[in-house]
Amino acid sequence: MARIDYRDLATADARTREIAEKNRNANIFRMMAHSPAYFEQYCRLGRAIRFKGELDPIVRELAITRTGILCEAPYEVVAHKRIGKGVGVTDEQNEALASWKDAACFDETQRAALAFTDEVVTQRRPTDATFNAIAAKLTPGALIELQLSIGFYIMTSKFLETFGVDLQPVTEVV
Repeated sequence: MARIDYRDLATADARTREIAEKNRNANIFRMMAHSPAYFEQYCRLGRAIRFKGELDPIVRELAITRTGILCEAPYEVVAHKRIGKGVGVTDEQNEALASWKDAACFDETQRAALAFTDEVVTQRRPTDATFNAIAAKLTPGALIELQLSIGFYIMTSKFLETFGVDLQPVTEVV
């Protein structure tokens, strides 16, 4: 249950309403709409992460979903498992993410990205071995995008959990 009320979009400025509507008025955005300036910039960076980079979208979504799992943010996990399916993440991969190290459904690049994700989320920084393994698989641009995606979704996961943002009903698509 949300810890504060969601923003009443009927009282929001036109730009805030427009952004929320483009994002299907999802609970995360209705909560974030309390701060219109931050909300708009958050959405700009989120769109860049999801639609503008060179990082393989399957690798990106595996890393984002794994970040949500490690940050214990169910809203994020549910949303990005669904988004991941839309870009080619298999059901088997989505199911295996909680214990990915034991799963055979990930290729070498995906495994290196998941190891990198685990260390970025749980440690001060990744080890040299983990960093070098993913750096050998990605261009510098894609590597930057992977790290920024993980960082963005750590922030997002913490936001969701701090404010107790409610999961969307199953019939809604985020």
